[in-house]
Amino acid sequence: MPKSPKSHLDPRQPLVVDTTKLPRQPGATRALKRVIPAPADLSLELISVPAGSDVELDVVLTSVSEGVYISGSVRGSLSGECGRCLNEISQPFDVSIAELFAYADSTTEETTDEDEVGRMQGDLIDLEPAVRDAVVLALPTNPLCRADCPGLCPECGVHFDDLPADHSHADVDPRWAALHNLTRTEE
Repeated sequence: MPKSPKSHLDPRQPLVVDTTKLPRQPGATRALKRVIPAPADLSLELISVPAGSDVELDVVLTSVSEGVYISGSVRGSLSGECGRCLNEISQPFDVSIAELFAYADSTTEETTDEDEVGRMQGDLIDLEPAVRDAVVLALPTNPLCRADCPGLCPECGVHFDDLPADHSHADVDPRWAALHNLTRTEE
């Protein structure tokens, strides 16, 4: 997970969590449930979480010796296009999230790379990078409107569901096309 930027975090931001009320004793927990507007760019080419749409955050913050471990789920709605037939897709998602955020000056600074573990800024945690990683990595690279979507006919571009079962296109070798036309006129 990328390290949080050095800029000051704003505790009023929806994905910034204040851990002041979470005791710094290993094993202490606090539940957090929020409905937040989806950050921009939770997307791949054909599917995305619409920016500003409701995303439900349901996590448990647990104090551990090195920082705060956050686990739970992120839920919301996806919209996009089917990778086979280009029909519109709208479906829910439910993604697990599990991330450690280290206290400032903890031993993780010495034992891990800078971008390996999230860092707290005082008592604040920025969950946006963790939420972004969890959601975007769970998005399908080739979304389908349904598992058995037949797609589009490569010749005429019509959805196979809208075509008769015997639909086909005559493959005529262009070198013989003139002869094929001669036989049609005699019929």
